[in-house]
Amino acid sequence: MLTFNIRGENIEVTPAIREYVESKISKLERYFNNDMDATANVNLKIYNDKRTKVEVTIPMKRLTLRAEERNDDLYAGVDAIVDKLERQIRKHKTKVNRKFRDREGVGLYFATAPATETGAPAVEEAEDELQIVRTKQFSLKPMDDEEAILQMNLLGHDFYIFTDAETDETNIVYRRKDGKYGLIETN
Repeated sequence: MLTFNIRGENIEVTPAIREYVESKISKLERYFNNDMDATANVNLKIYNDKRTKVEVTIPMKRLTLRAEERNDDLYAGVDAIVDKLERQIRKHKTKVNRKFRDREGVGLYFATAPATETGAPAVEEAEDELQIVRTKQFSLKPMDDEEAILQMNLLGHDFYIFTDAETDETNIVYRRKDGKYGLIETN
């Protein structure tokens, strides 16, 4: 059973918007067993140029579903986000069914054969096998966050792994979609 936490930035979440979001995202429940309890965290944001951004995160015990969509129309953004989440679920379900057929874990969340809206069993999409095509090895040099960002930019990458000189922990800096930088700290 999904519960909802819907927030709006620069937008009032009206009962009509809340009902639309809940009805669309509730359709994802058909992919899960009846005993699944999760909270769907939905963030709706409207920018100054009237573009909208819809973010949905559904954290579960061993699986987190997350999707983000930018669109000119809020309702079209919600529809697109549901499509993205359905693809993620089908992809995970295919992998789980293939790899962990009888094991406990992520597979316990998924229903055995979800029906489509027409009532016919859903056809599972053939997913490409996950394949590592290149392996790199390197030593982590102790440095601070700023030096790591400079190294990342010099290499032309979107992320960079380094050892923090102060804490001796492995950290990751990355370039965000808005052009700013993020830091992931491990412990």
